[in-house]
Amino acid sequence: MSFSPTLSSGFTFAKNRSNFISPQSGMCSFCTEDCTGTCELAQAAVLGMQTVYPTTTGSNQIASEKDYPIDFSHFNINGHVFGAVGAEPTYETAGIYNVKLEKEYGSINKVKLALPLVLPALIKLNWKDYFAGAAMAGVTCMVGEDAKSKDPNIKYENGKIVDFPFMGEILETFNKYYRGYGQIVPQCNVEDDMLGVPEVIFKKYGAQAIELKFGQSAKGTQPVNRVKDLEAALKKQQTGWIVYPNPSDPEVQKAYEEGVCPNFYTYGRLPMWTEEYLINRVNEFRQMGAKNVYFKMAGYDRIDIEKVLEIASKAMVDMVTFDGAGGGSGYSPSKMMNEWALPTVVMEDVVVRKIKKMKLEGKYVPAITITGGFASEDQVFKSLAYGDGCVTAVGLCRASMAAAMAGKKIGDMIKSGNIPEFYKKFGTTVEEIFGDLPDLRALYGKEANNFSTGAIGTFSYLNKIGFGLKHFAALNRKFDVNVLSHHDLIPLTRDVKDLMQDKWFIR
Repeated sequence: MSFSPTLSSGFTFAKNRSNFISPQSGMCSFCTEDCTGTCELAQAAVLGMQTVYPTTTGSNQIASEKDYPIDFSHFNINGHVFGAVGAEPTYETAGIYNVKLEKEYGSINKVKLALPLVLPALIKLNWKDYFAGAAMAGVTCMVGEDAKSKDPNIKYENGKIVDFPFMGEILETFNKYYRGYGQIVPQCNVEDDMLGVPEVIFKKYGAQAIELKFGQSAKGTQPVNRVKDLEAALKKQQTGWIVYPNPSDPEVQKAYEEGVCPNFYTYGRLPMWTEEYLINRVNEFRQMGAKNVYFKMAGYDRIDIEKVLEIASKAMVDMVTFDGAGGGSGYSPSKMMNEWALPTVVMEDVVVRKIKKMKLEGKYVPAITITGGFASEDQVFKSLAYGDGCVTAVGLCRASMAAAMAGKKIGDMIKSGNIPEFYKKFGTTVEEIFGDLPDLRALYGKEANNFSTGAIGTFSYLNKIGFGLKHFAALNRKFDVNVLSHHDLIPLTRDVKDLMQDKWFIR
C-alpha cells in the first residue's frame, strides 16, 4: 500500500479523473489523450512552477494529506481503579473538577499556563480572535513570522525597520484580555532578524518575548512567491527580500523590456545561524527587554534536533516548540507538506530521549511544546503522557484557528437571525447558544457578553480540550497533569511498542 495521496489534492483542487489509480505514481492507471486536465500533473503542465505551492491559500488553511504509518491513534489511554496521585483519595477531592491543568515555565521570568496548551504561530485569517481567545483561555500564543509584510504603514530607513505599527495592534489583541496566564510571542525568521524587527518590537512596542524560527514541519524551506512585474520585484528587493532573477541587473531589466524575462520570485533566506550567533543574539534580546525567549524547531534530522536543544540549554531559552510532520496551516510547498520531516510521534520520541539524557547530565532543560496535527483532547493527553515529564505543552494551531473562524461565522449568523439548523435547539441568541460564555463571564464579568464570538469560539474550544484532559487524567487516577507518564499509554501496534522498548520506557 502507499501512504501518500494520489495526484488529487485539496492543495490545488486537483482531482484524478479515473477511479482506477496506480498506487505508486498516484496517476490514473488509465490516462487518455483527451483528458481536459484535472490532476496535479495536468495542472503542472499548464501552471508550471506555481503548482509546487498550494493554489488554495489566502482565506483557507491547509495541512498534510499523507496517511502516516505512525501517529497517536496507535496508542490507547490506560486507566486505573485504585488510589489517587496528586489529590487526596476521597470522594470529595478525587474528581475531574480537581484535576490540576496549570503549568509553569521560564528560566528567569516565570510564565503560567492555565492549560497545558500553546497556540503556535499564525498571522492570517481570523488572527485577532485567535490571539484574544488564547488570552481568555490563559495560554501562550505566537505571532507568525513575516508579519511585517502585512503592514502597509511599515517604515524603513537604511535597510532597517524603524516603525511597525501593525505589531502594536497585534500585541494589543492579546494584552487587552490578559489575565495573568500565557504570553504573546512575536516570531522572528531570518529576514525579520536582519531587518531589525526585534529592536523595534522591544524598544517601541513593548513586546516581552520573541521566538526564533528554525523551521516548521510543513515548511522546511522558506516560501517562494511569484512577483507580478519588474516594479513589484524592485520594491520587494528594497525591503530586504532575495528576488530571482535580480531585478536590479541591467541585463534583466533589458530582457523584461523586450518581453523575454522569466518570472520574478521572492525567496526567504534559510537560517545560517551558528551556536555563537544564537547565544549572543539571545543575550541581546534580553538586553533589549525580552523577558522570555523561545525557539521554534521541526522534525529535522536527529542531529539537528539535539543541537538545537543543546544551544537552547546554553542560552537558557525558556521554551522550544517542535513541529512534526502532519501539521501545517499556511503557505507551504505541497509535496513538502506531505513528504518531509519526522512524523510527530517519532519526533517527540527523539526529543524526549535527548531531554532525559540532558537531565541526567545535569543540564538546564527548556520547556518543550510538541505540535503537528493535534486537534482533540485524546491526542493532547497522549503527547503529554509520551513526554514522560519532559513535555510542558501541546500546540493546537489549525484547530484553534478553525474554532476562531467557526465561532465568528456562526455568531454572525445568529445575530442576523439566520441560525444554523443544528444550533436552533440550543436557543436563539449568542448568550443562549454559546455554551461556555458563563465561564467567560465568571472571569471577565458581564463584559464578556460583548466579546467577539470568534474569540469566544477559541476560548470554548480550548476549554473543551482542558475538560476532556481532566477526564482522561482522572481515569488514570492522576489529578495533576504534571505527573502524567508513558505508563498512561497502551501501545496498539508493533511500531509504537518498539519505540517504547528501551531503558527510557521500562515499566
